[in-house]
Amino acid sequence: MNLHLKPYKEQLTEWPQSGHHIMAQYDEEKVIVYQSYRPAIGHFAAQHQYFGGPFSLFRMTWIKPNFLWMMYRNGWGTKEGQEVILAIHLKREAFERYLNLAVYSNYQEDIYGTKEAWQVAVKSSNIRLQWDPDHDPYGAKLERRAIQLGIRNKEIVSYSKDDLLKIEDISAYVREQYQYVRTKNLDELVLPEERPYLPKDPEVVKRLRLDVIDF
Repeated sequence: MNLHLKPYKEQLTEWPQSGHHIMAQYDEEKVIVYQSYRPAIGHFAAQHQYFGGPFSLFRMTWIKPNFLWMMYRNGWGTKEGQEVILAIHLKREAFERYLNLAVYSNYQEDIYGTKEAWQVAVKSSNIRLQWDPDHDPYGAKLERRAIQLGIRNKEIVSYSKDDLLKIEDISAYVREQYQYVRTKNLDELVLPEERPYLPKDPEVVKRLRLDVIDF
């Protein structure tokens, strides 16, 4: 598995406890994002290294750079239709493009001015942005906010193949770590190492309401 791992308890002391943060594992080349699928879609993607087969290019797909947010959403891979968990090594330039294009799922007066202008922006957007409460390993809400991005239209075509460096099926790893959550043994829990991600464009940082901290 090509993910850098680190004990959860160690990371917990380093992570920001509140504010808007894109928690992710990344380097100059890539950003790791996560998705969960039913076996037919997930296995095809991992085997062929692109999204095809039963994967639909005509509906929005959501990516999450934050591992624990993904685990909250898919119940650590226990929810029906989300049994296969993928770690997608996404080109960093593609992730930056998504952030640049992102339109909020809900109305933001200071950004769009009027609801009508926001509705036009939403209708024409290929990338949707949503902030939600982050969650701990047990699924409890945190003060920190976590981001997810919805991708559709021409951007989903790029995402499905051209924007990808690697697709990993990490389902077995997730099942292994879930046992520590179930037994409430978080001292043994080892997660992908994450830190706050900041887009290169300061205007995007401002529009996304990201909290800037020294990390």
